[in-house]
Amino acid sequence: MSNQEILATVAGENITAADLNAFIQSMPKEQQMYASSPQFRQQMLEQLINCRLFAKYAEELKLDETEEFQTILNNARKDILASMGIGEAVRNVAVTEEELKEFYEANKARFEKGATVSAKHILVKEEEKCQKVLEEIIAGKAFEEAAQQYSTCPSGQKGGDLGEFGKGQMVKEFEEAAFTAEIGHVVGPVVTQFGYHLIKVEAKNEATVAAFEEVKEQIRRNLLNQKQNQAYGAKVAELKNKYM
Repeated sequence: MSNQEILATVAGENITAADLNAFIQSMPKEQQMYASSPQFRQQMLEQLINCRLFAKYAEELKLDETEEFQTILNNARKDILASMGIGEAVRNVAVTEEELKEFYEANKARFEKGATVSAKHILVKEEEKCQKVLEEIIAGKAFEEAAQQYSTCPSGQKGGDLGEFGKGQMVKEFEEAAFTAEIGHVVGPVVTQFGYHLIKVEAKNEATVAAFEEVKEQIRRNLLNQKQNQAYGAKVAELKNKYM
């Protein structure tokens, strides 16, 4: 669709695809995500047509000649100019590659990934039941099969797989058992508020520091925001001295 394609005409004034795109861009971001949907675009076009209809109606009532209109127009003009002025004040603010690396090296602790484990578990309500399941596993029953057969946790359908988790994500008793267990060994019964668990740790990952490339854009956004705030504050001080 061409930006110049005429989608509707209101009182002799054309509404083009470019007008509709600009109208959609003025919407909240959560609505803009539907911009490619034909149904959504049609709804927005109807809204834009309605806006133009009421604007024409207001012109016929000569509301644009009232003092109220002039006050609103002047305030809107100042708001637009202020927004553009702020844009100019921070336009040339940038963050260099050297600044990114310097911040990363000085703040590596911020980018530390805590230790994690990957584990499976079986959850039952009674300790006696848990003990019997453990005996079946010791006798040769696969942990995953036992999880599917006995576990009351939804993870049982996946063989008890809980995936990877770090400290603070599980209840204390479960966490302590999982992080101290040997890989491949089944531990339990472990008592928590949910019942009795058997836990099998599949893997352990030591705490590491995220690589620079992983956090580079996060650092850039933070530093850019800081520098823009500083530029904004400096400009405000300059303008106060000049105009107040």
